[in-house]
Amino acid sequence: MRVSAIVTTYNQPEQLEKVMWGYSRQLHADFELVIADDGSGPETADMIDRVAAQTRLNILHVWHEDRGFRKTEILNRAILAARGDYLIFSDGDCIPRNDFVAAHVALASRNCFLSGGYIKLPRDVSASITVDDIRSGKALNAATLRSLGWHPGKRALRLLRGGFVPPVLDVLTPTRRTWNGHNSSTSRAAIMAANGFDMDMGYGGEDRALGERLINAGMRGKQVRHRIPCLHLFHERPYVDEARLRLNHEIRRRIRENGETRARTGIAELADHDARIVRRAPQSVEPVEERVAMAR
Repeated sequence: MRVSAIVTTYNQPEQLEKVMWGYSRQLHADFELVIADDGSGPETADMIDRVAAQTRLNILHVWHEDRGFRKTEILNRAILAARGDYLIFSDGDCIPRNDFVAAHVALASRNCFLSGGYIKLPRDVSASITVDDIRSGKALNAATLRSLGWHPGKRALRLLRGGFVPPVLDVLTPTRRTWNGHNSSTSRAAIMAANGFDMDMGYGGEDRALGERLINAGMRGKQVRHRIPCLHLFHERPYVDEARLRLNHEIRRRIRENGETRARTGIAELADHDARIVRRAPQSVEPVEERVAMAR
């Protein structure tokens, strides 16, 4: 099974660098890292080039022009460009544990999507985590996070590794099995059948809408928030728009009430212009730009 991990980003090169180093130390190394870039400036591309030259990551950088919050559109373009049969989705502010990809692959089930979770960190702790902490594996250690000022309470249970406790907690948790943009996965075929993400939606529930359409199509969510954790770094959200949130709420209500299984404005409705796609294969430190047509 070919695997692609799709990570979204927008003008957060420092956080994305930490995330990329997290992917560089995955136990399951046979995967493609697709960076869905919603119009970041050149600092992000320069950082990706630098980290690519320092790691063995197989990177695909999918970028389009900055014209406001268009996360769902760049995700759809990244899905089309990805080579994987199985797609893992996360964000450029979520550091994966070194078993993140392996656990998604191991727990994948037919007619299911995986609903993962995160540990949300405060601003000062997020800033204190270094690339060295991530490369050494200390960043996802509860003792390290406590030393940086994290006060987890019962959230520390999400960092337990192996054994019977994480699966039991996944059964007992009252948290719903939703599609979470920071940590979810399913087959490429299921995503394509759902027509990808709805490009009519801005920030706020746009990820959940995909899960609701998958459920309408007969799929079920599998709870894995304790078995597949990631660290969510603090960031501001200047793109929050109350009017857009209300519109998103109405779209999601319509999806549930009508039993919709396909996005009305999704992959099939993408404009015909090309995105800029740059592949940074591990056998070469030189990026190779691929201006590929978004064939559907």
